[in-house]
Amino acid sequence: MSCSLCEKRKEKRFCPAVHGRICPQCCGEQREVVLDCPSECPYLQQAREHERGRGLELVAESELFPRVEISQQFVHEHEHLVLGLTYSLAKAARADHEIRDADLIATLKALARSYEMLSDSGLHYEQPITSLAGQAIASELAASIKEYRETEQEHLGYSRLRDSDVLRVLVLVLRMAYSHTSGRPKSRGFIDFLYRQFPEEPLIASSTSQSSRLIVP
Repeated sequence: MSCSLCEKRKEKRFCPAVHGRICPQCCGEQREVVLDCPSECPYLQQAREHERGRGLELVAESELFPRVEISQQFVHEHEHLVLGLTYSLAKAARADHEIRDADLIATLKALARSYEMLSDSGLHYEQPITSLAGQAIASELAASIKEYRETEQEHLGYSRLRDSDVLRVLVLVLRMAYSHTSGRPKSRGFIDFLYRQFPEEPLIASSTSQSSRLIVP
């Protein structure tokens, strides 16, 4: 039988995205481009293992904010904010299953650019986010940053989180996103990584609220 996509080559594997059998070439070429591949597909999982860490190599250096330096000490000191922001990304993705890695990356870049200007010049300028998905993601991230500052104020009597710190954390998460995505239009590699870090809420709920557990310094 022929491949259900190209109708030329011989089919050799079952594709859950089309609920039919396709050839290896179409699988490789159309994966996460035309095909909306489910995370459990074994061929997608194999491809991710093979491509692991290659995402950063394909990104223009300017997209990674090369001037922003992030030390291990900084990551250690701000791990709760990193956890809070990545949790917020997972929450946004669960609320809208149409969200892809590209949506998270675009929003992270827009917010990072805004905080970069704020840190450099003190000017408040928000990068425009036109998509509804991007606006929802940005709202979740902004709420997490706000709550982190409020928690610091409550526990310390003041907030020590600087705009330059927020910039570094956003860039850290952005670089993390690039390292876990294939870069294809329909990629959800970074989202699946986030889901593994933050299972469904009933599995991780505790006697305190999840948001408070994530952001207390």
